Amino acid sequence: MPPAFDHIRAWIFDLDNTLYPASADLFGQIDRRMTAYVARLLDVPPEQALTIQKRYFHEHGTTLSGLMAYHGVDPHEFLTDVHAIELDAIAEDARLARLIARLPGRKLVFTNGDESYAHRVLAKLGLGASFEAVHDIHACAYVPKPDPTAYAGFCDGLPMGFLTDPMRIIAAWDGGMSFHGGLLGVVIAVWLFCRRRKLKMLPIADLACAFAPIGLFFGRLANFVNDELWGRVTNVPWAMIFPRGGPVPRHPSQLYEAALEGIVLFVILQIALRVFRAHERPGLISALFFLGYGTFRFICEFFREPDTQFIGPISMGMALSIPVWLGAAILFWVAARKPKTA
Repeated sequence: MPPAFDHIRAWIFDLDNTLYPASADLFGQIDRRMTAYVARLLDVPPEQALTIQKRYFHEHGTTLSGLMAYHGVDPHEFLTDVHAIELDAIAEDARLARLIARLPGRKLVFTNGDESYAHRVLAKLGLGASFEAVHDIHACAYVPKPDPTAYAGFCDGLPMGFLTDPMRIIAAWDGGMSFHGGLLGVVIAVWLFCRRRKLKMLPIADLACAFAPIGLFFGRLANFVNDELWGRVTNVPWAMIFPRGGPVPRHPSQLYEAALEGIVLFVILQIALRVFRAHERPGLISALFFLGYGTFRFICEFFREPDTQFIGPISMGMALSIPVWLGAAILFWVAARKPKTA
């Protein structure tokens, strides 16, 4: 491999008409299935369906976005249907697999299709093991390439980016790690405060954690009011349309998080504190807070539009819950070892 490529840490590949020749015309099959889908959905002749399909494409960037906006189409159902094509026109490309394997750094696929279709194509090409992850249209919140925000969202949160570039953890000017970064900062601040004042850290940490859900509750309400961190597309009766989330109904996941991370977690901690006197075991309340927050955040990630995918179906929020659980396990161990205090 030429030395000029040695500095490259990640290679991002398009899928269709890039990893296989355009002459295969897979997108021609997809386009025809889109027309048939629109014809069935709207009960119109194929010629009229094609006109509607292309109009939605030009007005909304993708046919899917128009169908979601005007007809409430389930994007997962649509993408599964239109990508159910034959792959006979492409074949295994062992030479391409060898060349990609020689590239230094990580290799990823970025596609306007969905992940299952991408994996089917990659498997047929013999490239199933060549790429670390696929970033699909679901992960882009249905904002497709070439929209700059689609590229920015992908590049800003490359899977495992914090491991390959640890300096991003402290890059507050570039977004940082949101709550998880803030939690780490609070832990450091409490440690420094207790060290300076010659106080025991765990009782102070327990005091902070016992009432932290109040702040989380109001923080999630602020997310809701500020039209940010909205949920995945859905058709549940309480779905909401967020101005910056596109013209599609979504889960109000900020309210789910306010309820679980705020109200439910606060109630659990107060029962532990006032009924079971958990404060007599220094570190126990902190352990319960870490466990509860990590669990509730992991659950809410199933309804929240992920900031980015970590690996496969695992979002960054889910992945960052793992060190929170590890912290909870350590605190439970410490609390069990320490004698009760009066």
